Amino acid sequence: MAIDCIKNIPTMLHQPKEEYKDEQKPLVFDASVLKHQTQIPKQFIWPDDEKPCVNAPELQVPLIDLGGFLSDDPVAAKEASRLVGEACRKHGFFLVVNHGVDSSLIADAHRYMDHFFELPLNEKQRARRKLGEHCGYASSFTGRFSSKLPWKETLSFRYSAEKSLSNNIVEDYLLNTMGDEFKQFGRVYQDYCESMSRLSLGIMELLAISLGVDRAHFKEFFEENDSIMRLNYYPPCQKPELTLGTGPHCDPTSLTILHQDQVGGLQVFVDNEWRSISPNFEAFVVNIGDTFMALSNGRYKSCLHRAVVNSQTTRKSLAFFLCPKNDKVVSPPSELVDTYSSPRIYPDFTWPMLLEFTQKHYRADMKTLEVFTNWLQQKKQLK
Repeated sequence: MAIDCIKNIPTMLHQPKEEYKDEQKPLVFDASVLKHQTQIPKQFIWPDDEKPCVNAPELQVPLIDLGGFLSDDPVAAKEASRLVGEACRKHGFFLVVNHGVDSSLIADAHRYMDHFFELPLNEKQRARRKLGEHCGYASSFTGRFSSKLPWKETLSFRYSAEKSLSNNIVEDYLLNTMGDEFKQFGRVYQDYCESMSRLSLGIMELLAISLGVDRAHFKEFFEENDSIMRLNYYPPCQKPELTLGTGPHCDPTSLTILHQDQVGGLQVFVDNEWRSISPNFEAFVVNIGDTFMALSNGRYKSCLHRAVVNSQTTRKSLAFFLCPKNDKVVSPPSELVDTYSSPRIYPDFTWPMLLEFTQKHYRADMKTLEVFTNWLQQKKQLK
């Protein structure tokens, strides 16, 4: 049974105090200004041991053709699931092609990002993300932290596949937040999220096959998913060797489907070194998150990754974070648990509990699931 919703987080779980924003006037990340500056603010300078490496070697990730699987070819499904399983046991990253998502929709989703991010800062702030929330516009994390800030802007919004809710949740949010001129903008991302949800459910079938559980198990678990769509916008930086677009972290969500533009910047930590994943406009980059790592009882890995920036060109990416419906209990299927050979690694929890933990109490990093798990276990022992 899932533990009750988070109330108070013990001080011991908080990360170093200096990471959190003090009461001083917050730094403003205005990309139109900062992208030209040769001296970047100290809040964006990362420690030497976390600064980006030059010419990271390329990570060889499997390129999985979904065409046969989506056409119900059993041989293709078996081979695709085998490749997915190998990648997920090692590092949790793979690419998918012939995925069934309209190429013109992908192009529109990239193109419409400029409509928002090239607005003046005060107009973008109409959609400003409030402290403790996960939706809205964020210019770096200047309102939340005061060190190791990422060199990026984001716009995040909720998507829900729940049948009882409005079919236009993304479109309605953007229309209400940004006004009538963003109606088509909202329609594009509504369609994009629906495509990502369908693709996610197909990938969940492959993950189930590869883990040896009922093919429909994870698909049904995520059928009415309550997910997050994020538009990432990384402006040029004149000192790219000092900062990061996104710091090292594991995604706390279940599954991430990322589409990169042609600029490049995604890096994954494998075999004790940072490696890059080159852009492929025909493919989506898929990776396992902490919540699915718990669902698989630790068999599949949520891998550390980050994004680097450059001094010349804006980089854009589209990230769909698959999350279960709020009342779903994250617990592995019985086939993946054995008292002796495969005991339970993580306690039951719900996605809103982990989300609140990362939004209000803990800055997501490589230890999020471990720290969250320890807190839940301590809480249970006190009952």
